[in-house]
Amino acid sequence: MHVVVNAAASADGKLSTRRREQVTISGPDDFARVDRLRAASDAVLVGVGTVLADDPHLTLDDPTREGETRGDAGNPARVVVDSSGRTPLDARVLDDAATTYVVVAGEATADRRAALADAGAEVFVAGDERVALPEALSKLGERGVGELMVEGGGEIIYSLFEAELVDELSLYVGSLVIGGREAPTPADGPGFVESFPQLSLRDVTRVDDGVLLQYDVVGRSER
Repeated sequence: MHVVVNAAASADGKLSTRRREQVTISGPDDFARVDRLRAASDAVLVGVGTVLADDPHLTLDDPTREGETRGDAGNPARVVVDSSGRTPLDARVLDDAATTYVVVAGEATADRRAALADAGAEVFVAGDERVALPEALSKLGERGVGELMVEGGGEIIYSLFEAELVDELSLYVGSLVIGGREAPTPADGPGFVESFPQLSLRDVTRVDDGVLLQYDVVGRSER
C-alpha cells in the first residue's frame, strides 16, 4: 500500500486554532490539488478526532473527477480510525456517497459496532485497546485499497509516522500565523525524541499565496 499524508499548516506550523476550530489556510488552487489527490486515491483516511471536530464528508468537490484516475466511477472509500467507536451515528461520512470503513479496537462494544454498521459503516477490528495501524492498513489492502490518502488530524498522522507507514508527505504552508502552544500541528502525539522520520524534499511549488512542499519518507535518523 502507498500512503500519502496531506496537510495544510500556517507559517508557524499549526493546523488550526487552540480551540480546534477550522481555519482557511490555502486557497482555490490548493483545494483543487487536494481534490485531484482524492480522486487518485482508493481511500481517504482520518482519525475520529477530525470527524468529531469538523464532520467532514471526504468526497470529491468536483464530481467530474470521479474515477478519472482510478478508472472507476464514484468517490474513494472513506476510513475513520476510531478505537472506541465514537463516530456520531449522524456523521456525514456515514452517508451513502461512498463506502465507509470504521476501524475500531477490540475495546469497542458489540452494541456500538452494530450501531455504526446500522448507520452505514463497514466496521472491522484491528488491535485490542487502540487501533493497530499496521493491521488496519493490511485489512484495508485486503479490501482493495492500494493508494491511501491521509487527511488528518495531527494525532493519526503522528501515529502513522511512528508506525513507519507513511511513504509521502505533501504539506501546504500558508501565509498566516495562528500561534498557540496548544494549537494542533501536523504531527501531534507524544513526539519523537530519539529516532526521527527522515524526509527527502522532492519538490517545492508556489500555490495560491503559499508553498507546497512535497517529501518522500526515506527512513529514520537518530538523535
